[in-house]
Amino acid sequence: MATITKVSPLAPAAFPDLPAIDGVRFATVEAGVRYQGRTDVMLAVLDPGTSVAGVFTLSATRAAPVLDCQEKIGGASDGPAAILVNSGNANAFTGHYGQTSVAEVTQAVSAATGVPVERVFTSSTGVIGEPLPHDRIVAQLEALKAGLSRHAVEDAARAIMTTDTFPKGASAQVEIDGKTVSIAGIAKGSGMIAPDMATMLVYIFTDAKIDQSALQALLGAQTDRTFNCITVDSDTSTSDSLLLCATGASGVDVSGNAAFEQALEKVMLDLAQQVVRDGEGATKFVEIRVTGAASDADAKVHGLAIANSPLVKTAIAGEDPNWGRIVMAIGKSGAAADRDLLSISFGDILVAEKGWVSPDYREEDAAEYMKGQDLVIAVDLGLGDGKSTVWTCDLTHGYIEINADYRS
Repeated sequence: MATITKVSPLAPAAFPDLPAIDGVRFATVEAGVRYQGRTDVMLAVLDPGTSVAGVFTLSATRAAPVLDCQEKIGGASDGPAAILVNSGNANAFTGHYGQTSVAEVTQAVSAATGVPVERVFTSSTGVIGEPLPHDRIVAQLEALKAGLSRHAVEDAARAIMTTDTFPKGASAQVEIDGKTVSIAGIAKGSGMIAPDMATMLVYIFTDAKIDQSALQALLGAQTDRTFNCITVDSDTSTSDSLLLCATGASGVDVSGNAAFEQALEKVMLDLAQQVVRDGEGATKFVEIRVTGAASDADAKVHGLAIANSPLVKTAIAGEDPNWGRIVMAIGKSGAAADRDLLSISFGDILVAEKGWVSPDYREEDAAEYMKGQDLVIAVDLGLGDGKSTVWTCDLTHGYIEINADYRS
């Protein structure tokens, strides 16, 4: 597999300083699942009483680890929990071998850590269609156990990367009843990114106290506003997994607490946008704001139609303010639209209004705006109060190079 050495121009300056979350420890090893000379397995062990919620890809060809996690979410919740993640091999489209690998890994994690097997969650990311060499992972479990630390979250973020060019992390802290509640999350994802969710693995940890059913409901609602509003290439992965773990170590019950919910959404949106900023070959980060739609659902349909259009994305890559391609994407989306009510803006530049080019529009102004790295495309349908925001990136030759070389 080709080694990716060039960091995305949209990457943050550095990995953030994440707070240690009481009740969770991390460890990483180099198991040689596929990569050489880098860590590729991460283990997180969580204290008894941790609530675990999850959302997963809706792909009909989802991987064996995803199916196993889906069966376990919402099950026993009193004991400790563990998460093991490998990169380099997705353990997807591997038939009964995939199920065997999951069983071997989860049982080995259980034996090494004392976590019940029904509370061991695994994820795999990487190449599809190749059997997972799970024996290489199992052989490293004692080393993983010995290396567990509260302060190894950045190492964990690096171990789960595939075509990512930088590790992704985000955090928030909120004061509730005079006590500090902390949230910290890591993610991987760069290509095969589209709602439902993306080729993403995301792990978020908090010391808040909240029961599993409430945590699951909160996660589902916030995923729709964050991870399900991003797209890099319109392709839905076989392996998307997002696990949210609440250890309860702070003793603060956050059920129904608006401040906690806002802090969690901030972390999730930060991670989601970092995934877009690391889109394969990306040079532009694009926010698409749709207002005036017949409904919020229609607004999201329009937003994703624009965000997923190869014609729109390549125009952005070429710094070409070709607003006709946005008109095209809206027209093909299938959601309600009226040509003669439509308005389009690039940043503060009004391009078109009421179905016609704005009399004040100057293409040279828009062309200059398109040279920026962070762009906003705003569309108003003029039909109602529906609105939605989605995030995407441009489509460059770098995307082709990365994916053409992915298995070489």
